[in-house]
Amino acid sequence: MARYLVTGGAGYVGSHVVLALLDRGDDVVVLDNFSTGHRAAVPDAAALVEADLADGRALAEVFAAWKFDAVFHMAALSLVGDSMRQPLHYIRTNLGNSLGLAEAAVRAGCKRFVLSSTAAVFGVPRILPIDEAAPREPVNPYGESKLMVEQGLAWAEGAHGLRSACLRYFNAAGADPAGRAGEDHTPETHLIPRTIMAAMGRVEPVTIFGTDYDTPDGTAMRDYVHVADLAAAHLAVLPRLEEGSVAYNLGNGAGHSVREVIAAVERVSGRAVPHTVGPRREGDPPVLVASSARIRAETGWLPRHDSLEEIVRTAWNWHAANPGGYAGRVAQAA
Repeated sequence: MARYLVTGGAGYVGSHVVLALLDRGDDVVVLDNFSTGHRAAVPDAAALVEADLADGRALAEVFAAWKFDAVFHMAALSLVGDSMRQPLHYIRTNLGNSLGLAEAAVRAGCKRFVLSSTAAVFGVPRILPIDEAAPREPVNPYGESKLMVEQGLAWAEGAHGLRSACLRYFNAAGADPAGRAGEDHTPETHLIPRTIMAAMGRVEPVTIFGTDYDTPDGTAMRDYVHVADLAAAHLAVLPRLEEGSVAYNLGNGAGHSVREVIAAVERVSGRAVPHTVGPRREGDPPVLVASSARIRAETGWLPRHDSLEEIVRTAWNWHAANPGGYAGRVAQAA
């Protein structure tokens, strides 16, 4: 039986990776400081260590207590706007903690490292869809910090034999189809959950930022990939690491506009989504769509929940069953 360390395993994508590993019978140790994650998102079947990645002693103790077949690293600061206000904090935290974790893995003899990276490493795309050969030119400190981590891991392979998979997410969305985990951020900045919450009357109307883009309906288009499919990709890359390090873009390869998301939420929920129209946000590209051809060809990974309708439906079901998020779930259990 394999054993894996999942940092940030109490967070959105991390909790779904934990479920995927447990579902196939693996042992899982979650390390999280709960700065943004939720204790209730960690299944009882996973071992839990509450610690900060910046705590080198705690990290050493984790690697001394367990032998890991691989590390899944998802603990990071990830708000683009916040990174613009605190660039040094973002770069120091994301880069420093990631390299400290990689060093601890190397010292413990763990040679496989899967990084939660981001489409933000590409900045504003020149060609669509975005493949792995696209120029990496981040336009915010968050994307810059992840690119720096990718570069550090590339050097670590040559010097220490640490094989890494850098998985560049596009727009993670949806929730566990069985309802065991979902998206719960404070503040919530992602379009699909905000649109759902607006339909439920829990937040103010959604703002459509720009209706004059060169897209079919004038609103910006993004590539939404189901969080359960993202989790499956993390497992799919593990055998590939036996051959060496890799970097993959993770998306569905199709874009959906803001208006299409609103319409999908209205169809799924049977409710109107209150919304307003505002000006474009500076730096927002008209279209961001990924090419995931490489990971499909090299690992056999295929999205199983690739329709916008299904992505929205699983997200709606999660929010309907957990109106208070994980905090509400804990309160109900108590």
